[in-house]
Amino acid sequence: MMKVLIVDDEPAMLFAMRRMLSTMTGVELVGSFQNAAGVLDFVRNGDADLAFLDIKIAEDNGLELARRLRSLRAELDIVFTTSHSEFALHAYDVYPLDYMVKPISQKRLAQTITQASSRRNASSGGASGLTLHRLTVRSLGCFEASSKQAGAVKWISKKSMELFAYLLVHRGRSVTKIRILEDIFPERPLKNAEAYLNTAVYQLRKALSPHGFKEMVISAQEQYRVDLDQVDVDFIQFERDVKELSEIDAANVAAAIDLEKQFAGELFENHSFVWATAEQERLAILYDSFAKRLAMWLLDRRQYREAVQIARRLASRNEFEEESNLLLLNLYGAAGDRQSLHNHYEHYKQLLLQELGLQPSLMVQQLYEQYR
Repeated sequence: MMKVLIVDDEPAMLFAMRRMLSTMTGVELVGSFQNAAGVLDFVRNGDADLAFLDIKIAEDNGLELARRLRSLRAELDIVFTTSHSEFALHAYDVYPLDYMVKPISQKRLAQTITQASSRRNASSGGASGLTLHRLTVRSLGCFEASSKQAGAVKWISKKSMELFAYLLVHRGRSVTKIRILEDIFPERPLKNAEAYLNTAVYQLRKALSPHGFKEMVISAQEQYRVDLDQVDVDFIQFERDVKELSEIDAANVAAAIDLEKQFAGELFENHSFVWATAEQERLAILYDSFAKRLAMWLLDRRQYREAVQIARRLASRNEFEEESNLLLLNLYGAAGDRQSLHNHYEHYKQLLLQELGLQPSLMVQQLYEQYR
């Protein structure tokens, strides 16, 4: 049974809502209030699953009331009911379940009740023991988000997509509004930038809503973050897995080889997020270090085929870097593949000459002569 309460300073609205809710099965109306004090006292001492709040409640602020209710009962679902549609953008700052503009029909109310019920079943695993929905984010070599229940996230705007990527990079930590404005809207005057940020937050929550993750974007005290409890992010998981493989051995080498293949490209590849440059470089260094370590382990055990595949990717990523090219040449030589050794040495030699006007170092030349 879903326990519902109503807050509205209009007696006629309270009456209409009570009448509509009374016809619905699986719903128990546990309270109706005309001011914030009454509902706050009830929630402190009573139980409720869903609250219908008017944004303008006499002298009280419905948005502030929603924040206080959240602090008292974090799992309480909130639906705003108001005749003031211009408040919709700010209403999503407290991540409500729904937003309904008056007058409200029986059909529209039933849809919201169904939505709330489905969400609660998903959050608890449901009576049949279903697992929680999860959002999957791929950001190495691309930037895509999807869920099994609703497919790919359909971004409403480029800035809302960029905001999501930005918050993901901060890994669930809160970021101040002023820093977000400086990083994502640097070309905008402050007042305009704030409006653009509010719009981007609204659009992001709206894009995530069909997947059941509207509440993932959290804002409080002029700070923003994403809740990662139900999100699988490839670059975050990659970093965790690399740390777990601090030492490669026979027991985990298969997992290490599979992990190396998961680095499908640069972070947010093909997206020109200026603020992401440092994180892109850090992850690239992390991958390069791990891949070199893995290739050397395989070389020492004469597992040349797997090692060469990794070294080729390293050399293609770092065309001028001596260490990656030395590793590949060493592998070709150790494997007895003189043709590939010669071809790659000549390619590297020409690349240095044409682009930098340099010759391979003495170390590279000696290694080549050693195996040719």
